[in-house]
Amino acid sequence: MKPLPLLVAVALGLVTAVSAGLAAIECWFVEDAGRGILNKKPASLLLRQGPMGPPPRPDLDPKLYFKVDDPAGMLLAAFRRYPSGAPAPHCEMSRFIPFPASANWARHLIPQRSCPRALDGDWLLVSVSSTVFSLSSLLRPQPEPQQEPQQEPVFITMATVVLTVLTHSPVPRIQLGKDAVLDLSFAYMPPVLEDALSPATGPPPFGLEWRRQHRGKGYLLLAATPGLAGEMPPAQEKAVAFAAWDDNEPWGPWTGNGTFWLPAVKPFQEGTYLATVHLPYLQGQVSLQLTVHKHPKVSLTPAPLVWAAPGETPPELICLVSHFYPEEGLEVEWEIRGGSEGGSRKAEGETWLSTVRHHSDGSVSQAGHLRLPPVTANQHGVRYACRVRHPSLPASRRSAEVTLEVAGLSQPSIEDSVGLFLSAFLLLGLMKALGWIAAYRTIREDSREKAAAASLDSKKLQ
Repeated sequence: MKPLPLLVAVALGLVTAVSAGLAAIECWFVEDAGRGILNKKPASLLLRQGPMGPPPRPDLDPKLYFKVDDPAGMLLAAFRRYPSGAPAPHCEMSRFIPFPASANWARHLIPQRSCPRALDGDWLLVSVSSTVFSLSSLLRPQPEPQQEPQQEPVFITMATVVLTVLTHSPVPRIQLGKDAVLDLSFAYMPPVLEDALSPATGPPPFGLEWRRQHRGKGYLLLAATPGLAGEMPPAQEKAVAFAAWDDNEPWGPWTGNGTFWLPAVKPFQEGTYLATVHLPYLQGQVSLQLTVHKHPKVSLTPAPLVWAAPGETPPELICLVSHFYPEEGLEVEWEIRGGSEGGSRKAEGETWLSTVRHHSDGSVSQAGHLRLPPVTANQHGVRYACRVRHPSLPASRRSAEVTLEVAGLSQPSIEDSVGLFLSAFLLLGLMKALGWIAAYRTIREDSREKAAAASLDSKKLQ
């Protein structure tokens, strides 16, 4: 292959690789086909293009191949910072019809009863979910695709981002009893250029709503319309939101903050959190899946030594796993180490888990039991360990262990000999101390008797 064609091939390959990654997002266009059936078609959002223009996509309907213009820049920035090793985001788009918010607390957002003519036309709702962020955007597409001026004709539809709602914590894991801070940001650009001819009034009024869904039930936790009069429902569970525009510039685009703060999280507050930003006739919503966890504490009894003679059954070993959450997913394994066989292996004996004990803070405790068979002389010096696995423990250290040493009556180890010597030494010292105390008391009693006898003799002489 000649050098020039080789360079062209490499360039085309790079463009294809970029377009298949975060420069272009593959989506599903979902629409109702009637009778409860959803029809899905492939679509794509072209976020940026190479010097040769948009790559051809003959596999797509030109009306579903969108070149994105984002005046506020929030959507493009989110994908520009997307980690290269992260799983590909899931994207769905559907048609959107502007409508006023239905909640009573949001009625002050609507300046007029009918939807303004400026909002007429086609709208698209794009929802993107991933482990990195959750995003919702309203796009205003052009009525017909356009042909890009390049060698190979490419038909693509221009689409302008009007509203974006974004969170960088789509799956927050909160430690039991700690505060939860769920970030939320949004950006808005007026949808028509004619707005530039109207008086500069700054950002429009907006409403912020945080709800929780858990086990099929929904709860309104907080609602706010900053700067607008009207009675608002009280915030639940001491929740607070930082609801405000970031600036008051006369012309858009504008960005805002709707971060949610929930103090001292408890288990019942797990679930799906829905954050909705309401603008007059426009809405954007993202979802977050909050889970609660707490690392377990592990202790092993009896400790530190278990004494048993050959042929005897050692005391039952109890591995107490205390104050952890969630209740599900606990595993207790028993191991035996050392001895004549060496290494580590599964311990023999009867094992079971106790019933779960619930605590006032929402955490639970549970114990693992091991009933050992009678020991032999060869087991002298072996160590038993309980290993605990639980979803709250990090992947790098998903176990915790406490060891016991089994001391037999034959083949005493150095530690056993030292222990026996210290015990004999202490016993000897104790016996000597008791002898000294007894001798001292005897001497005192003899002195008292002699003194009493001398006193009686002196009285007789008188």
